[in-house]
Amino acid sequence: MKALVYDRHGEPGDVLQLRDAPIPEPTFRQVRVRMIMAPINPSDLLTVQGNYGRLQTLPATPGFEGVGVVEKTGGGVLGWLRKGKRVSVANSNGGTWQEYCMVPAKQIVPMPDEIPDEQAAMFFVNPVTAVAMTRDVLNVPPGAWLLQTAAGSALGQMVIALGKLYGFRTINVVRRREQADAIRQAGNIAVCEADESMAERVQTLTEGKGASFVLDPVGGATGTAAVKTLGVGGRALLYGVLSGQPIEVDPRFMITGGHRVEGFWLTHWINQQNIPTLLRTFRRVKRLLREGSFKTEIAATYSLDQIREAAKHVQSAARGGKVLLKIAPQ
Repeated sequence: MKALVYDRHGEPGDVLQLRDAPIPEPTFRQVRVRMIMAPINPSDLLTVQGNYGRLQTLPATPGFEGVGVVEKTGGGVLGWLRKGKRVSVANSNGGTWQEYCMVPAKQIVPMPDEIPDEQAAMFFVNPVTAVAMTRDVLNVPPGAWLLQTAAGSALGQMVIALGKLYGFRTINVVRRREQADAIRQAGNIAVCEADESMAERVQTLTEGKGASFVLDPVGGATGTAAVKTLGVGGRALLYGVLSGQPIEVDPRFMITGGHRVEGFWLTHWINQQNIPTLLRTFRRVKRLLREGSFKTEIAATYSLDQIREAAKHVQSAARGGKVLLKIAPQ
């Protein structure tokens, strides 16, 4: 089979190589998935660069999610039930950027025909994260103020959609003026860091009470400012570090305000949940995908041998949507 492999950390366009590799055989409770398509997420590129929270053992193949067909099972009830089905794959160890991927049977979800490959390929990293954080971890109530950074991202747009669906109010922080304009044109509240103070805007919107919830994947100065907008008893979830920098929190702020700052890692969350909780979350995501509430815009699709161009596209400031890898025809 063909696989994208890297032997050292560095810029994806420089270190990833398309190589021939043996087709793997599934062990007990594993399945082999013939991959159709996989997205290029920021977490994928950070892993290749060596800047993610958990790194692969080298040499390695990147890719934390995708869509494909279960071709072979190593045994177990779930594997046999999924054999021959088109499924969305969550591979916490990476490895979807190749023609065949090995994954535990419990980390695949059958996809209905009405969800196209492009959207099914992106089932886990953004949609499941957005639903899990807002509905399961924070359980944001109607009317509450939730501030999120990187709101122009695909996941940020999903949080906005969930706010409209469940009645909570979002304050959406972005870096660029054009992103803020697009969010406002859609009828939502936007804060452009280049133009205004996050703290002052939140105080005005919440009548001095502060945000009840914060979602931050950026860290650094942006994440620090976001956490400081929390009102008394507020909770913040940190689920990324796009800036590469830590946040700074004054202990006095935490002590006197009863604030909580927590981390969220999708893989850890999935491993901690019981089957009913996971099934409920997956059903919610499928419904939102079928209804179009979670539709992600596609900027471009590249083949595996075009990884240099694909990585460059993802890293551009105005990519216009998600970039996908077309791995094999269905």
